[in-house]
Amino acid sequence: MPKPQLAKDPYNIIISGVGGQGNIMASRVIAGMLALNGYNITIGETFGSSQRGGSVMSHIRVSQESVWSPQIPKCTADFIISLEPSEAIRVLADYGNKNTVVVTNDRPVHSIQVISGAMNYPSNVQIEAFFAKYTARSYMVNATEEAIKLGAPILANIIIIGASVGINLLPVDREDFKSIISQQVKPQFVDKNVSAFDIGVKKVSTLK
Repeated sequence: MPKPQLAKDPYNIIISGVGGQGNIMASRVIAGMLALNGYNITIGETFGSSQRGGSVMSHIRVSQESVWSPQIPKCTADFIISLEPSEAIRVLADYGNKNTVVVTNDRPVHSIQVISGAMNYPSNVQIEAFFAKYTARSYMVNATEEAIKLGAPILANIIIIGASVGINLLPVDREDFKSIISQQVKPQFVDKNVSAFDIGVKKVSTLK
């Protein structure tokens, strides 16, 4: 099966989450897969106030033509990949547009403000309504639940990578993932990561 072509050049991807979810690894894997296919990649990263629990956002700009600055301009994200649903909303509000596609984990990570009662966390119904209004397409994947079934909750990020590949927007495939993840983890963990990737692809196919 031929790989899809990117919708535009440069193609702007934002990967968001909170500290400790594996956001940086996810950005490295996705960028690595794209680079493997001959694309020019630039990455820019921003971090919240704390290493664990603060917002983390990676900008990935993909081009066949040239190398672009790492910062994606506001309202120009083509694809938002998020490991936490409220982070997807936050990024979409600043960087999204009517053509933006979103893939996100559906498991919330509550901030101190939410836990203390100072703020309310939006319900899944509210989140889905926001996505329906402000995106071209959106997919909420129960990645953390599936990762727990695998016995490794941190693999939620890999499941989300699989889902992001599974909607056929990126010119990458399973073999590209296996090649890159083999460089990122110890050999004994490769098969489990590939299994997590496959789960993401399968899960998103039921949401189309």
